[in-house]
Amino acid sequence: MNDQTETAALVTPPPAERQADKPLPWALWLALLALFGLLATVWFAWRVDQRFEATRAELARRLAETDAKLGEALASARGNRETLDALQAKVGALEAQLAEIQSQQIALAAIYQELAKNREDRLLAEIEQDVSIAAQQLQLAGNVEAALIALSGAEARLARSGQPQFLPLRKLINRDIERLKALPAADVAGIALKLDGLIDAVPNLPLAFERRPAPAAKPSRAGASGAPAGAPAVPAAPPGWQGMLSTWLNDVWHELRQLVRIERIDTPDPGLLAPREAFFLRENLRLRLLSARLALLARDGRGFHGDVRQAAAWLEQYFDTRAPAVQEALATLHGLLKLDVMRAPAELNETLAALRNLKLGRERGTTK
Repeated sequence: MNDQTETAALVTPPPAERQADKPLPWALWLALLALFGLLATVWFAWRVDQRFEATRAELARRLAETDAKLGEALASARGNRETLDALQAKVGALEAQLAEIQSQQIALAAIYQELAKNREDRLLAEIEQDVSIAAQQLQLAGNVEAALIALSGAEARLARSGQPQFLPLRKLINRDIERLKALPAADVAGIALKLDGLIDAVPNLPLAFERRPAPAAKPSRAGASGAPAGAPAVPAAPPGWQGMLSTWLNDVWHELRQLVRIERIDTPDPGLLAPREAFFLRENLRLRLLSARLALLARDGRGFHGDVRQAAAWLEQYFDTRAPAVQEALATLHGLLKLDVMRAPAELNETLAALRNLKLGRERGTTK
């Protein structure tokens, strides 16, 4: 009996072990589910907060970019506004110029219509203008080439017109053309080149007071090598002390001759010039030559010869006439003095009078 009781006691578990073998109650599951939901809620809230922060940062970045773009747009709009104002000002100026051009065009159209009323009157006006230009070129500048061009243009217009009433006028113009072609022509370009060469050579011409006497040639002994041609030859000294004495006496005599110099005194000595005065002398000489060049281009024979003559006088008075450069310049100036650069004055008074009489006759015929 006792053995059965002990065996039952050994087989029957204690109360705690019996409760551990039972399943968990539903409250524990609810607690676990609530804990899981709380964790999920916290994780979801954290994720939402992270996304909200990211969205807010992105929104702030985009707002900053929008502000920058808006500033650029405002600056561009301001620049466009300034450009538009400048364009509007230019358009206004162009409109004013267009209005002025239109008014000038209207005036020119009126003038053209006025001139187009009579073709012959217009032709006579053009011919008179060409002949007047030719007369002015001859009287003011002596420019025969320009006068020939103007008269040739007038004759060509008359030839194209083919009007028989203009034949006497054509004869007068052709006669003037032949008369101008027969005038003697001076080589203006060659003379101008010579004057330019003289102007360039003025700074290098030696002055008279700077001249030094030429050293006397030492007499060479006969048979000496290297003796200059044309030098007075001294007989060869005999050998010995007599030859040495003769050589010494010749040398002494040569040195004594150098102490005395004989020159002509019938010409005045050149005056001494300070460097400043020499500079102004050269500049005045250059100005004289430039004035002669201008007189040459203007066909002013009197002024040309006066300037060339004065330049030659200054060269002879103040510069070294023994120098080759000065002698060449003087020869050039003396050659220029012999040239005639002034053409005989040609006039077109007869042709101009015939033109005026023809216009006056036409005006009287129109008035009647």
